[in-house]
Amino acid sequence: MLVTLSLSTLAQEVHLKIHFLYGSKPLKQYKESEQKWFGGILGGHVGIESEGERVVSFVPEGKLHIFSHRNKRNSTFAIHSTESFYNIFGDTDSVKRIIVYIPINQTVKVKLDSIFENYLDGVPYDYAFFGMRCGAATYEILAQLGVLENYPLGKVWRRIFYPRKLRKRLLKLALNNDWLVVRGEGSIKRKWERD
Repeated sequence: MLVTLSLSTLAQEVHLKIHFLYGSKPLKQYKESEQKWFGGILGGHVGIESEGERVVSFVPEGKLHIFSHRNKRNSTFAIHSTESFYNIFGDTDSVKRIIVYIPINQTVKVKLDSIFENYLDGVPYDYAFFGMRCGAATYEILAQLGVLENYPLGKVWRRIFYPRKLRKRLLKLALNNDWLVVRGEGSIKRKWERD
């Protein structure tokens, strides 16, 4: 369900914007011209925007660990403009994307700003294939804000192994709560994951 609000109404409310890039792979006839992306169909990326043009996402930094390392964290929370976030996999216009708008109050906004400040200052966990990645990290932050149920980190990364798992939960909440959802279609040269 796509809810349409006027821009003036939307501007007056405080929202978290959860940005999702869909996973994909090149169609057979475009394998030579289209790049493979990390994760392929089960890949993608997710970040949180709480202020205009500032998307924060959890990314690897350095060599990808297969299992999480407590003392050697090859990870960071990065700040992107919305344009640079959408350019992570390629040209902004070629990526399939969705934004879920979550209405929040000022208390939740202050808490999110505090989480961002702490996580940008010192990353709380390692980025690992079998561990925390962008979807799980976003879930963990949304759980701290009371948007999603809170679980121990080990349970979070097992339940939210890739962004689609989080996206499906948020789309269900958006449907039940009449949250705004904005979609952008991707290139016809790629096979995209489905919701």
